[in-house]
Amino acid sequence: MMHGPLPDGHHHPQAVPQRGVIAALARGLALCNTAIVVLAAIALIAACGILSFSVLSRSLWHSATYWQDEAAVFLLVGATFLTAAYVQQQRGHIGIEAFVGLLPPIVNRIRRWLVDVASLAFCGFFAWKSWTLTHEAYVDGQVSNSMWSPPLAIPYGLMAAGMTLLCLQLLVQVLAPAARKPQQ
Repeated sequence: MMHGPLPDGHHHPQAVPQRGVIAALARGLALCNTAIVVLAAIALIAACGILSFSVLSRSLWHSATYWQDEAAVFLLVGATFLTAAYVQQQRGHIGIEAFVGLLPPIVNRIRRWLVDVASLAFCGFFAWKSWTLTHEAYVDGQVSNSMWSPPLAIPYGLMAAGMTLLCLQLLVQVLAPAARKPQQ
């Protein structure tokens, strides 16, 4: 039994042109995405450490920590949103691939391109709203309602940056077919 998306035979996550602006952007994003994945792994380990420390602190010393939940959530928000572009670069997001095996390769390429365009439109709107939310939180000095009261611009900014990177990755994938030389 096969798990995961069906291969369509013509899909390569790195199918971008070798030269030009799109190729340079794709290479830059790939380097950025790789660095972010490493940092996100460290953030996940840190979140595990923070939450484990909190449990031990409460159990062993009967001492409550008031900052651990938000710190862990901030780390998880950053790891989740900032790695979205890497996942898209690998085409690892969940998708319904029921028709991949039934459609001809050219139709699959058009279908994938249309999905990328629709995803770019949605993520572009999401990124724009995230940046406005970040700006509003920063200007108004919004903080969380906890005793720790960290600025809400931090998680909002992480979300906005992650969505912006995802938009850039989708833009590369939308523009890549036009930038490649036609096969002869």
